[in-house]
Amino acid sequence: MARYVKEMVLNKPDDFVQFIMSDFLRKNSFVMADWKGEPAYRTGDAMMEGYKYLKWYYSNGVFHLEAWMKGTFGGEWNLEGFVGCMQKKPYRESLEQLFAALGQPLPAPQSMAGSQGGGPVQGMPGQPYQNAVPVHTVDNSGAATMGLVFGILSIVFAFLIPIVGILLACLGFSRARMGAGSSKSGQAKLGKILCIIGILVAVVMWGLNILLLLPTVGRFY
Repeated sequence: MARYVKEMVLNKPDDFVQFIMSDFLRKNSFVMADWKGEPAYRTGDAMMEGYKYLKWYYSNGVFHLEAWMKGTFGGEWNLEGFVGCMQKKPYRESLEQLFAALGQPLPAPQSMAGSQGGGPVQGMPGQPYQNAVPVHTVDNSGAATMGLVFGILSIVFAFLIPIVGILLACLGFSRARMGAGSSKSGQAKLGKILCIIGILVAVVMWGLNILLLLPTVGRFY
């Protein structure tokens, strides 16, 4: 397996970990799926950004997470290395936000339900965290903003260098999706729309450039 693996000793209540994970999975549009017969969470798509996968569990106060991306030929990509780095980077950044949220100190007194890392808690979304204790959750507002910026740039470059416009649109779409559940969801939505427009404009401009080059190519024969 080529996976990114992270283990953290949290020693925090089970329902706190469950709440943070459920919030993270929802905001990043993860759904339960099948990876070669293995249940795992999946987000993304096959065309724009590729599929991202995740598994987790919490047992005896230790949090364990495995993350990977679907490779070009159906294998596993970890989150390191040059290949696919432009899509791996935002995924790693979102996971770093998750680890920070899980590792945050809890306000005292901890009048929370759940054991201090008792039996195993499997990676399935449960009931929302009901205790009236303020905690920080993941907020991918930065990804939403980057999605909007990439969306604008994709349209600009679609007229100048279509292939660059398509690349920027794919990167922007990925970040906009990650920021869809953040406090800047409006920017994320607009970013997605602009990225789609950028791709359409780039394809049209690419086609026009080919048509304009055909007479030139014909004169050489």
